[in-house]
This record gives sequence, C-alpha cells and structure tokens, in this order.
Amino acid sequence: MLFDETKKALQAEACFLTDGGTETSLIYQDGFDLPFFASCYLLNDEKGYQGLKRYYRRYLEIAARYHVGFILESPTWRANPDWLGKLGYEETAILSVNKKAIDLMLELKKEFENRIPQIMISGCIGPRGDGYKPGDLMTIDEAANYHSHQLKVLKDTPVNMVTAITMNYLEEAAGIVKAAAVFGLPVVISFTLETDGRLVTGTTLQQAIADVDACCDKPPLYFMINCAHPTHFLNQLEEGDNSSWIKRIGGVRANASCKSHAELDEATELDSGDPRALGSEHLILKKLLPNLKVFGGCCGTDERHVQAIAEHLTQHSLQAI
Repeated sequence: MLFDETKKALQAEACFLTDGGTETSLIYQDGFDLPFFASCYLLNDEKGYQGLKRYYRRYLEIAARYHVGFILESPTWRANPDWLGKLGYEETAILSVNKKAIDLMLELKKEFENRIPQIMISGCIGPRGDGYKPGDLMTIDEAANYHSHQLKVLKDTPVNMVTAITMNYLEEAAGIVKAAAVFGLPVVISFTLETDGRLVTGTTLQQAIADVDACCDKPPLYFMINCAHPTHFLNQLEEGDNSSWIKRIGGVRANASCKSHAELDEATELDSGDPRALGSEHLILKKLLPNLKVFGGCCGTDERHVQAIAEHLTQHSLQAI
C-alpha cells in the first residue's frame, strides 16, 4: 500500500526540508504576477514554468548541501475547482493543471535524486476559501466531495502523498482526510494558526488534531503547523508536554514575520524577519516536538530561512554526537 511505503520512506531519514513561502517568494523575489496568489498560474507558459523550476532548485540545492531528505510540494495550492474558476480556467482544466504541476515535480526529482538521499513528491491541497479566513464553512461530507475533484486527479500521478496546507477549520481538514482515504492517498494536514496559537475558529491545536484523528478511519500520516511565527504557538506546545497530540506533529512551515495575519494582509512590503533567529527557534521546536522532521517556510520566507534552519539543525546534531 502507498500509505505503508510513504511512511517507511519518511522514517528512513532523520530530516526533510521543503520549500519556503512559495507565493511571496515568486512575487517579491522573482517578480512574477500571481493572480489570486496562485503559483499554478505560472504553469501556463514556458517563462513561468522555468521560473518555478528555478524556485524549487534553490531549496533542493540546500538539501543536497546538507545531505538531508526533501519533500517537493507541488504548486497546486490553488488548483481546486473554485480557484481555477476565478483564474479563468475551464472546468476540465483541473486535470491538466494538476498533472502538469506533478510532471514538474517529477522532472526536479530526477534532476536531484543522485544528490539527495530521499526525495518525495507531495500533491498540495489548498483550502476552498481563503488561507487566513475560512469563509463559508463546509460539513465534513461537503468538504470531502469538494476536494475529491482534485484528489481524483492526483491519485493517478506519481505522488507519494498529499498535503493539505493552510487548513483553518476542522471540518474541511477532516473532509480531505476522508476523501484521500477513498483514493488510497496518504495525507498530511497542516493547520494555520493565529497569534494565540489557535485556529481562526478558536479551536486549539490540540483539539483540532484530536478531532481529525478521531473522526477518520484512516488518520493523517502526521500534522503540520504553517503560516504562523514560532512565537505564536510555542506556549501551546510547552503546555502539551510531550502528550499524544504533540507526538502527532511532524512538520512546521513557519512565517518569517511575527505579525498577525490581519497585519500581513494590510502590509505593502514583505516582512522577511530574521532568518538566523528563525533558524535558532527551530531548535526549540525540535526539543518540544519529538517527531518533528519536516522543515520549511511560509509567508515571507525564502531560501535564506530554510538554509538557516538546516544549518542550525545540522550543527545541533553534530554537537549531540
């Protein structure tokens, strides 16, 4: 089964890197115009396609340098029916857009597979609504039905798993897990947290993890935290004190900025924070989260931040020997 194969591959490496803030990097660093913050839009032409390749290569080079695993997260965060419709695509484009994105991931994997110990391809699933605000809430069954359109396409591609990023309420996350199980796809759930370490709905991270695990016959491979600075959720992790829900967190894609989502929405300039400080803060996260092994970035982060994270983790590992 794919679930067992993916789990075994993840266990084979002590650390996996992934990319940073995809959309913020492509806009502010690479100068691309991304309508509706949709990186999949760049798949429309050769210039955008090559721009995406250059973007991912920057992070793959870091993984090669530190000889750690890498998870290629496809640029399909907005490649679901509603967002593709807003972007002007025909309804049938969900097939071509998602498959082209995974083809790009496969090309990059082949390019770097002799230099990186383990490369895995993840099909990225984004929320139906905004990443910061849930909008109209779906039931679990409604969410499963909605996201099945994209998952059905991804199941016929060489993905190792799918990762639902910027999930901000329980029912949508659980619906994705339910639908992924139907298609035999291992799934990872990544929750967006506010400055108080809770989901925007007020749900605690502990409750969100417990509820998703409880309502799904086939639970996620692991959970992640994204789109929040470590200082926003450290208190909740410290209070968890190595409890069962703490052990379910396997990845973090933190923001570079300490600002709230409301502040980031209103900002006219990118806040890149302090890459070195962010790197050192991941050592604290590693101590609090015993099963943490996937490290990347979210809004405002780029290869400098992932480089700093890799450097701090590597130095810590060497000192521990």
